[in-house]
Amino acid sequence: MTRKMQFRTFAAIAATMLLAGGSAPLLASERGEGARVGTSSIGPDDQLGRLSMMSEKSRSDILAKAQGNRVYDLAFNFFTGMPSCCTDFGDPPFQFWMTHTPGGTLHDDPLKAGRPANEIVTYSGDAISMYTHVGTHIDTLAHFGLHGKVWNGFEASRHLGDKGWDVNGADKIPPIIARGVLIDVARYKGLAELADGYRITAQDLKGALKAGRVRLAKGDVALIRTGRGAKFRDAKAYAAEAAGLTIEAAQYLAGEGAMIVGVDQFSPDLMPSGLDDNYLPVHTYLLGEQGIPIMENVDLEALSRDGVYEMAFIGTPLKIEGASGAPIRPIAMPLR
Repeated sequence: MTRKMQFRTFAAIAATMLLAGGSAPLLASERGEGARVGTSSIGPDDQLGRLSMMSEKSRSDILAKAQGNRVYDLAFNFFTGMPSCCTDFGDPPFQFWMTHTPGGTLHDDPLKAGRPANEIVTYSGDAISMYTHVGTHIDTLAHFGLHGKVWNGFEASRHLGDKGWDVNGADKIPPIIARGVLIDVARYKGLAELADGYRITAQDLKGALKAGRVRLAKGDVALIRTGRGAKFRDAKAYAAEAAGLTIEAAQYLAGEGAMIVGVDQFSPDLMPSGLDDNYLPVHTYLLGEQGIPIMENVDLEALSRDGVYEMAFIGTPLKIEGASGAPIRPIAMPLR
């Protein structure tokens, strides 16, 4: 069963209960009805969440240790037909088309330059359309929250308009320069890929860290490998049911001070979640409760292959004003 099918099943059950007049009420949970968005210790205007852990010193320290002779590109290519998590929910897939070609320019003469110039100048142009959560991207603190609010208590009714959020958007994310840590759960388990629906526990994360001889520290970018990323070129296989973090595992990452959590698949969440009142509890916990951005569809295969568990991580998302997510081109450099 694909994640899309799982989500549709969950939505159908919820809709049936609503149509039944609430005869089968949702069971409240600590991560749903009982949960609330977090507030910043910095103050009511804070929109960075844990990204505020970065400082001039932390950036300088990690860059001073980086080996410039090896650079790992952690972004997957964008291409027509690529995996897309959410087309069944009404979100557009990645689309690419040519707006100008040499032959078309010669025929249409759009610049009114004349045939002689168009025969000399070879002109091509193109355009894209996509959901902001397609491909390698970062979820902003506006993406998921609880009870009508997002991180730091910002209310959707006050801060979300037709042009997006005026708080917590992708345009608020600074360039990310930090220590990155690969938590290779698949390799720790001796597998190419974790089993479909496998529940990643805190003990799994601890075991993978120990196997990689690294520790998670405050301000780190935690990169969790399930092995699903190896299937990214096969959209159907990539979209199948995947492993996911338990709430306990997410709490462990937050407790160890993770600044960002990244995964090599559509989502860190298990689907279905097992909760009646929250279909993406890891999302709402990390983003809404803890102020921890999430990166999804991160290519961790080369790092795993070469056994690079500690690195300088650099990533800058597109500055899309008011967006709940944005493409990001992360890179990693091993440490000396």
